[in-house]
Amino acid sequence: MLSAQERAQIAQVWDLIAGHEAQFGAELLLRLFTVYPSTKVYFPHLSSCHDATQLLSHGQRMLAAVGAAVQHMDHLRAALSPLADLHALVLRVDPANFPLLIQCFHVVLASHLQDEFTVEMQAAWDKFLTGVAVVLTEKYR
Repeated sequence: MLSAQERAQIAQVWDLIAGHEAQFGAELLLRLFTVYPSTKVYFPHLSSCHDATQLLSHGQRMLAAVGAAVQHMDHLRAALSPLADLHALVLRVDPANFPLLIQCFHVVLASHLQDEFTVEMQAAWDKFLTGVAVVLTEKYR
């Protein structure tokens, strides 16, 4: 799925994110809620207020899942199976929301990393996150 160069670019960007997962994740959620307000329905504990502690906590969990995917690029299905079950079978998240989340994540990465987030890195991350979304939506079939 990913070339050696793309894997290296994904790892390089993840190294830049490391230590800032909660901040990036909270910003990702706020951007998602702002641009796509309908997504708030999946976050009832966050949609009624913008409690920074809750946003940071959930953002941390979201990016921890992305970090697990980065660490297990060769075995995404196995690494993300519990998360796929949760989203498909318990939370019943509309799979159409994953591309929205990816789009918002790209904006967050670009706004923070600026020149360090090259076009090639963005393409690698798009390919990677699309692969993650595919794995997360396979349980819907």
